[in-house]
Amino acid sequence: MQKQYKLTKERLAELKDELEHLKTVREREVAELIKEARGFGDLSENSEYDEAKNEQGKLYSRIAELEVVISNAVIIEETAGVDKGVCIGSTATVEFLKDGRTDEFTIVGSQEANPKQKRISDESPIGKALMGTHKGQTVTVDAPAGSFQCKVLDIRKQ
Repeated sequence: MQKQYKLTKERLAELKDELEHLKTVREREVAELIKEARGFGDLSENSEYDEAKNEQGKLYSRIAELEVVISNAVIIEETAGVDKGVCIGSTATVEFLKDGRTDEFTIVGSQEANPKQKRISDESPIGKALMGTHKGQTVTVDAPAGSFQCKVLDIRKQ
């Protein structure tokens, strides 16, 4: 069974746009680079040709990846209210019980995760632990660096 990728409608549209760009514009650009590099002579010692072929490999790899994600995408439906607890699309404010520090995380699908923006995947250790929890609930997070506890202080929908 193929892995399903949880995406918002907006993110799915972005990925489709990127795929279209790669298959049309970028593929022609890379083909042109290869054509130019061939004109430089002996291919066995032609670094421009090697670089162009590497770029082509990366391009085809990204196209294949996008096609898999798009074909196995599951659209995340926004649910009203927070009665279901923390879910994809929720922003949870949590307190780390060990040091009293608080932080805010928005739970998203794996393709939209960006830890620098506090957008964490529902498949990450803390995302997995927070899923389904309610305000006031304490959870144990099993992370690679060890387990820790945090308390859900607030839940908001975007």
